[in-house]
Amino acid sequence: MPALFAKYLHIFLNVTAGTTLALALRYMLFAGAAWLLGYVLFHRRWFHRKIIARLPPSSEVWREVRYSALSVVIFAAIGGLTVVAIRLGWTRMYWRIGERGWVWFWLSIASAIFIHDAYFYWTHRLMHHRRLFRAFHNVHHLSHNPSPWASYAFSAPEAFVQGAIFPLTVTLIPIHPFAFGIFMVWQIFFNVVGHTGYEYNPARFMDSWVGRFLNTPTNHIMHHEKIRGNYGLYFNFWDRLMRTNHEDYERRFREVTSRPRLADHPKPPPSPHQPHLTPAPLP
Repeated sequence: MPALFAKYLHIFLNVTAGTTLALALRYMLFAGAAWLLGYVLFHRRWFHRKIIARLPPSSEVWREVRYSALSVVIFAAIGGLTVVAIRLGWTRMYWRIGERGWVWFWLSIASAIFIHDAYFYWTHRLMHHRRLFRAFHNVHHLSHNPSPWASYAFSAPEAFVQGAIFPLTVTLIPIHPFAFGIFMVWQIFFNVVGHTGYEYNPARFMDSWVGRFLNTPTNHIMHHEKIRGNYGLYFNFWDRLMRTNHEDYERRFREVTSRPRLADHPKPPPSPHQPHLTPAPLP
């Protein structure tokens, strides 16, 4: 038993160390690219699409970076535990694509996305309960005007909640490691886009079936700004079904996407200091 424990402890530590580096590099790639494009190279050209029409102060951005670093380490540790569970045969991960075929390969990615969306909506909404908010979710909501670096800016308890989707997914559905990797790229891409602070979709997007199904950056930025409502991640159907969309969501989207383009807009003002906001109770 001690030898077996030592073996899996060694696996856990090695995987956690390697995954920390891999996750950090991937996060810097996605969030860093979004920051470079939206806040350095094109912030004046795109400023008419800045949902909250000011830039966050550097102190807030550095806070987001620090908490993101903490989250990366926690996610990596959860990944290490997940690998141990896989080695012990406690999950449904499989290794040969031919075992289940290419149809299930792609369906498993879609299934993981829908599982994550449902998991996120309900855990997110639960963390907004006034008895849980301060312990779990308050750190993320310190970013009232988030930058891309807010994507992983979680407290330690929330990072554990968010990271639990890794073992949950491989336990609930059969999934190939490559399919799981695609799912992970999807989640970080969508998460970063939702925190960039810019609305990229065309004005007519909200009038299409896709716009009523898929979430927009405006939706999530309003959540940071207003705190209550707009709890969904990838899709908008949970918010529509549970009537938790912010009442001004569609109007705000149309306002942002109808602004005239100002290519020579003056340097945007920084965000002023904002006081702590008390979360509203669940509807």
